[in-house]
Amino acid sequence: MEYRIGPLLEKINSPSDLKKLDKKQLPDLCAELRNYIIDVVSVNGGHFGASLGVVELTVALHYVYDTPVDQLVWDVGHQAYGHKILTGRKDSFDTNRKYQGLSGFPKRAESEYDTFGVGHSSTSISALVGMAVANKYKEDPRQHIAVIGDGAMTGGMAFEGLNHAGVSNTNMLVILNDNDMSIDPNVGALKKYLAEFTATKTFNKFRDEVWKVTGQLNKLGAPVREGVSKIEHALKSMAMKDSNLFESFNMRYFGPADGHNVITLVNMLEDLKTLNGPKLLHIKTVKGKGYDLAEKDQTTWHAPGLFDKVTGERKKSTSTEPQPPKYQDVFGHSIIELAKANEKVVGVTPAMPSGCSMKYMIAEMPERAFDVGIAEQHAVTFSAGMATQGLRPFCNIYSTFMQRAYDQVIHDVAIQKLPVIFCLDRGGLVGADGPTHHGAFDLAYFRCIPNMIVSAPMNEQELRNLMYTAQLDEQTMPFSIRYPRGKGVMPNWKTPFEKVTIGTGRKVKDGEDVAILTIGHPGNFAVQACAQLEEEGLHPAHFDMRFVKPIDEALLHEVAQQYSKIITVEDGCIQGGFGSAVLEFLADNNYSHVQVQRLGVPDAFIEHGTQQELWAECGYDADAISDAVKSMTAVTV
Repeated sequence: MEYRIGPLLEKINSPSDLKKLDKKQLPDLCAELRNYIIDVVSVNGGHFGASLGVVELTVALHYVYDTPVDQLVWDVGHQAYGHKILTGRKDSFDTNRKYQGLSGFPKRAESEYDTFGVGHSSTSISALVGMAVANKYKEDPRQHIAVIGDGAMTGGMAFEGLNHAGVSNTNMLVILNDNDMSIDPNVGALKKYLAEFTATKTFNKFRDEVWKVTGQLNKLGAPVREGVSKIEHALKSMAMKDSNLFESFNMRYFGPADGHNVITLVNMLEDLKTLNGPKLLHIKTVKGKGYDLAEKDQTTWHAPGLFDKVTGERKKSTSTEPQPPKYQDVFGHSIIELAKANEKVVGVTPAMPSGCSMKYMIAEMPERAFDVGIAEQHAVTFSAGMATQGLRPFCNIYSTFMQRAYDQVIHDVAIQKLPVIFCLDRGGLVGADGPTHHGAFDLAYFRCIPNMIVSAPMNEQELRNLMYTAQLDEQTMPFSIRYPRGKGVMPNWKTPFEKVTIGTGRKVKDGEDVAILTIGHPGNFAVQACAQLEEEGLHPAHFDMRFVKPIDEALLHEVAQQYSKIITVEDGCIQGGFGSAVLEFLADNNYSHVQVQRLGVPDAFIEHGTQQELWAECGYDADAISDAVKSMTAVTV
């Protein structure tokens, strides 16, 4: 497909080409870059609003700094599309997030311009301090720049990085991209602080004059420079009534500045290059800038899928048949049902109310549902605190982000045997977001924790029943329920709640020769495989285990005594996961005659693609299960 590439952008294949432009041409280049992102993303999908919001900043950074010698780190990476286009990946940008194409995030293996791999929030400042300290040690004078959003700044790691940066005496610049958004609108005291900071009329009145003085500091003698710096700090503190939060970390603060004026940004960055020491530039931007619908509905247009770039109409399925819901929506509506029946039920999410569908509970029961910002560690311990007071918190976190709060699960929840219910969305391979977002490890990293109950539903009904079981008064242990990204399998999903006996599986299909043991959604792949195999004269049995811990030992004894061949299937790592739990049981109980083949995510970080492509690549989709059964029964069809 042909995409609209403007005459200026057409000639730019690297930042060195960008630097050949006259400064006055940069606004036109920004317009061309923005149009190209709109063209490609409308047809191919991807993260949209964030990259549109930093077009001017991206152009200014590569125009002023000598990348990749100067180290540029993008926090999270949702906003890095313009960066990729300007750094030699323009012609392959239409492969972004596609199988074996460009990654949707900065990735060191992909380009020398991607100095640090990202995907999770709030890592950029710490990484940049490490780079700056290393180059100071090597006496390397290169520049170091991190771009972090105000949503990512709510993550505790960002403040840990600032705390070190302020005493590192390194040459680094943190750019705070303030657009009042992460994926959903930002929450918390930092949001309020930045809003008041930007709106302070006294500060805005004199900031340009302060800038004129501070921009010339390197041309002045040391005593004058020190004096002006003290005056600058005092004026800022007086204007704000309180001390500047960032300067309290010993970071010299500049801004707020218009993040959509590329000429102003270039001038400021050129001046900041001459100032030594740790600095912070605060810019104000609009997420989705330049595309009206994205500016007005920033949450929806964070990653809108495919859409008509002219009308803005988002492309949807044309099927007239009833469609199963997304698992996240089953969670979102089911927790409201449970909360209405049980006043102890509350909901917690770290900045993902739309992604995990906690938004429904926040809208209907705002006093009982909490968005705590990009702060997974706090979300877990906050939930633990509520559990000590008799509440039943459902702490909903993507599997990949749960990794960030592992110590809190162990120390603050499991050791104390607190009944926090972890609903792990996006468990398994998530598709186009790739290795930073796959939820491959939770079954393994949770099942080794004492006191944890580890479960995964095969369908929407099972998800509802596990949620119901987890919040009952008689259930007093930490309880994890993991489910995948995307749709389930039941159009008529709103079934009555039923209690599940913890640690029990169920027989889905009787059979002979081979037993297929599944955990979670891949049980549906086994159902498809069994149907295929029946037509070919093979009759494997199928068991949905439901729990990895406690695993159903009675059912496993039955299987091991009846079948000499077992296939385990999981949408997670086979190293230490569900299949490993089955092997451990067989070894501990001396079932040495049983042959086991484990299907799941291999011991590797899996790249991006559609979920279907990745399930096939990793060898646990319906066809792979069918092939495994044939192999174990030594039948050639």
